[in-house]
Amino acid sequence: MKPNKHKATHSAEKEFGGALGATCIPVFLPLTVLYLLSVCRSPAASVLQWPPHLPPAAQLWDPLAAVLVVGWITLQSFLYLLPIGKVRYVLYMYMFIFVDMIVTRILHLYFLGFHALSITAVLLIVCLWLGMPLGYLFELILPLAVCAIGVSYLLSMYLYIRSFWAPQHALSLGGNTGNPLYDFFMGRELNPRIGDFDLKYFCELRPGLIGWVVINLGMLMKEVELRGSPSLAMQLVNGFQLLYVTDALWNEEAVLTTMDIVHDGFGFMLAFGDLAWVPFTYGLQAMFLVVHPQSLSTLGAAGIILLNGIGYYIFRKSNSQKNQFRRDPTHKSVAHLETIATATGKCLLVSGWWGFVRHPNYLGDLLMALAWSLPCGMSHILPYFYVIYFTILLIHREARDEKHCRAKYGLAWDTYCRRVPYRILPYIY
Repeated sequence: MKPNKHKATHSAEKEFGGALGATCIPVFLPLTVLYLLSVCRSPAASVLQWPPHLPPAAQLWDPLAAVLVVGWITLQSFLYLLPIGKVRYVLYMYMFIFVDMIVTRILHLYFLGFHALSITAVLLIVCLWLGMPLGYLFELILPLAVCAIGVSYLLSMYLYIRSFWAPQHALSLGGNTGNPLYDFFMGRELNPRIGDFDLKYFCELRPGLIGWVVINLGMLMKEVELRGSPSLAMQLVNGFQLLYVTDALWNEEAVLTTMDIVHDGFGFMLAFGDLAWVPFTYGLQAMFLVVHPQSLSTLGAAGIILLNGIGYYIFRKSNSQKNQFRRDPTHKSVAHLETIATATGKCLLVSGWWGFVRHPNYLGDLLMALAWSLPCGMSHILPYFYVIYFTILLIHREARDEKHCRAKYGLAWDTYCRRVPYRILPYIY
């Protein structure tokens, strides 16, 4: 099979700072992960400490960590390939640039993310019953992160090289600019597959997301080793984040309509985010609590639980309403909602949750993010890294959504924006 020698005939506006951002981000984000993990384990836990708290090079590598990372990805790959769970036939549509035609391909996906989580939970219970020291993940966290970062680089290089053998219609518009650094970062191929194994879909929900829960459990077991029992704060953090991951895997079909799957190519940005950024930065609160234990009053815990519950309710209800409308706009739960017709033949919701703000699911996400951080107290900013980062991420993503929707729906989107003026926070933003 010969490489595809066609060159892109379109120009794409570059995001994330263009070529400069694509050069700097793959260097600074991995360093940020390692720095945050190092600071989290330090007594001061100060992100502004100077000179910064840096670990010795010897703490960055452990052969056991490499074995665990490879074994973990292998296990999740095996669970992904199990022919169980709900099957859905997915219609992928590609715009063939040279002949202006639509190419379609029907693929089948097994939706068993929740099954994978459940099987993993059973395996962890067996490991604990056999006396395996799961709390040792705390000591291995830096080498594990180094190995995960290494895997994300190797995967990204493989994805970039293989994309030159992909047909033109399978390439991502945003990652096929002709600039090697930028295309490596954004991803040239939209949904690369090895046979029936969808690489992007697998990485999006499996090794990193479930790995996040396992690392949290390791931090809880480390606290048990140190103090005899897990603190209420640690239990809340583990419980909240387990709920979030379980919800994502239970409703995994919804990921097929996200920007990551539909629009973004699979390159370093998503590979690193899925395999390294998510499991090692989203759970900083649990690691922080191992070194910096916090006590919570019953009233304080109840308030935090209420905040997380409100956030989850908004997040789940708004996403469910959107997904149901996309599947069947005549369903009784959404048929009464007011809509605006677009030139594409689709309709935009302007009532219900999506008439409240343009991205009510982002609002729920942010409330949950705050609830995950509050059990860590108010004396350090480090546990709030996630909510600060996530706020910036969602504002940036909302701006990207806005741009794509305006290009897609035109005047109908402008009408929708006038009807629903607030983007994420009602009466504020």
